[in-house]
Amino acid sequence: MIDHYKPHKSNNEYEFSEEKSKSQVKRELQALKDLGKELLALPVKDLDRLDLSERLYESLIKADGMTHGALKRQIGFIGGLMVHEDYESIKEKIAKITQAHNGEVKAFHQLEQWRDELLADDDQVMTVLRNQFVDLDIQHIRQLVRNANKESTQNKPPKSARLLFKYLQGCQSEQD
Repeated sequence: MIDHYKPHKSNNEYEFSEEKSKSQVKRELQALKDLGKELLALPVKDLDRLDLSERLYESLIKADGMTHGALKRQIGFIGGLMVHEDYESIKEKIAKITQAHNGEVKAFHQLEQWRDELLADDDQVMTVLRNQFVDLDIQHIRQLVRNANKESTQNKPPKSARLLFKYLQGCQSEQD
């Protein structure tokens, strides 16, 4: 991605060449640092799935827990190491990981919404769930909803609401 900047003069005037400008090199280095910051934000299990050099991987692990100034220097170092990595490949893999994570979050929010609507006695949700999940135990869901509402009125911990969520989560994982 980055070629070295080599300015040269001839007869006191700058010549045009196919070399990148100093500003372009700086922009590319900043892009590499930004990619390094994205890598730092990933959990270790996701870093393991990327094809990173051992030195870069260790630098990313060391950056965890550094103070502000040290972290800033480490990001610069990581950006320098990124010059020797396959930038596009890493960027694509990060996008896939982020997309998968966003899908999981969306599914989680959908389950929370269904649970909340069931607890609010919304019968339309039951119809949606019947259509969504083939092996749905309606009686079990209604029992959990009754217990959750009873726990709510008695100011008890929401054990049944959690069980309802886990049941819906299990139905969703069976479907996938």
